[in-house]
Amino acid sequence: MSNVSRRDPLDDFFRGFFVRPVEYGSATEAPQMRVDVKEVDDAFQVHAELPGIKKEDIHVHIDGPVVSISAERKQEKEAKEGERVLRTERYFGQVSRSFQLGQDVDESKASAKFTDGVLELSLPKKTAPQAKRLVID
Repeated sequence: MSNVSRRDPLDDFFRGFFVRPVEYGSATEAPQMRVDVKEVDDAFQVHAELPGIKKEDIHVHIDGPVVSISAERKQEKEAKEGERVLRTERYFGQVSRSFQLGQDVDESKASAKFTDGVLELSLPKKTAPQAKRLVID
């Protein structure tokens, strides 16, 4: 007499599903910094997403019309006894972004604010020097 066994295809699908990790891509790739740039009458407004980064680890450099933003997310290792890491997808390391605006920025009046993982820059435009007419004596 032959043994007849019932087989459910979903059993094969879920077998080992929770044991081996599912690959979604490389966790070592640096994520792209998302930036919104707006222009108003006398300034540029920049919003950059920097989730999970501390304010102290963000640096902004302005050189004429070029704005550079760099930030570093540091990994805090807490090894607990009996704990085993199964998967790490968060990125730790440095990200940076540079872009050129249509006009020089007045660095002395520029301001930055960091709230809820979003860096907000207010970059006033540098006023163009007025042509000066010389009076001949």
